[in-house]
Amino acid sequence: METGVSKNLTDLLVRWGDGSREAFDALVPQVYGELHRVARNRLRSERNGHTLQPTALTHEAFLRLFDQKRVQWQNRDHFFALAAEMMRRILVEHARKRHAAKRGGNDEPITLDEARDGETPPIDVDVLALHEALERLEDMDPRQGRIVELRYFGGFSVEETARILELSPATIKREWKVARLWLHHELKGT
Repeated sequence: METGVSKNLTDLLVRWGDGSREAFDALVPQVYGELHRVARNRLRSERNGHTLQPTALTHEAFLRLFDQKRVQWQNRDHFFALAAEMMRRILVEHARKRHAAKRGGNDEPITLDEARDGETPPIDVDVLALHEALERLEDMDPRQGRIVELRYFGGFSVEETARILELSPATIKREWKVARLWLHHELKGT
């Protein structure tokens, strides 16, 4: 069930999808702050001195989201789930460019502290290794891959992820734990 704010945002998204410039103008200030918060949280686990700052990640995701054509926005969650996917793509593209510039350099580590849950030690991996491992996970279990994308790249809570995927929070917690452990195992050797 949508709250009043969420319903208003959904209405604006639908109207903007139908071509309303007024809806777009009203939508921008409502979503920009949330996108910036997601970007800031996402980059918080990046290495120190990362060249992509939260504002730049927000702007790039914002531009890509608002450049989407023919998207039938379902609701706020749909919008921010797509934002998580866009941020993941931007981070991977950024890492690939830096990797190419360094001719094989490996300086895009991400600390997967959340992969621990106190059961496994933290590890540092580069964005490309994480992306490749996540693609392998998505091939084996698309739902777990989507959960990781929403939780890790999108910064969604268990409850928000459950709502987006229309699953119970208990299922999200269980699948999130399994996916993190699998990723930790995969990335330990990279």
